[in-house]
Amino acid sequence: MYEWLKALHIIAVIAWMVGMLYLPRLLVYHTAAPVGSPQSETFKLMEWRLARMIVAPAITLAWIIGLWLAYESGYYKSGWFHAKFALALLMSALHGYLVGQVKKFGRDERPHSARFYRILNEVPTVLLIAIVILVVVKPF
Repeated sequence: MYEWLKALHIIAVIAWMVGMLYLPRLLVYHTAAPVGSPQSETFKLMEWRLARMIVAPAITLAWIIGLWLAYESGYYKSGWFHAKFALALLMSALHGYLVGQVKKFGRDERPHSARFYRILNEVPTVLLIAIVILVVVKPF
């Protein structure tokens, strides 16, 4: 059962990361679309569907299964896991921030420039690299 849950955890994390990498990119393009335009309305729908129908279930599964795996394996006692946990919390906070941005764009608010979202788009990648290294290498 442990290996099956581990596989499901990895699948959930991949789905979560797809959304975390794509959502800021959608916001970059949405920023350039005129308010009320057909493009803007399409972006609203795409962002909402991505955030609610793909990323929300994925983050939920990733956390529930991940916490169970950490407990079951005893990894929660390891230093590398504490660092991974902190980075996963940061990724979750970024997820919450992006969902907030999707809601603002849904109200036709444009709180930041396209450049801001381009830079923000790099944060999940950096966090993901650090998390994967911690999980695979277990440096401490």
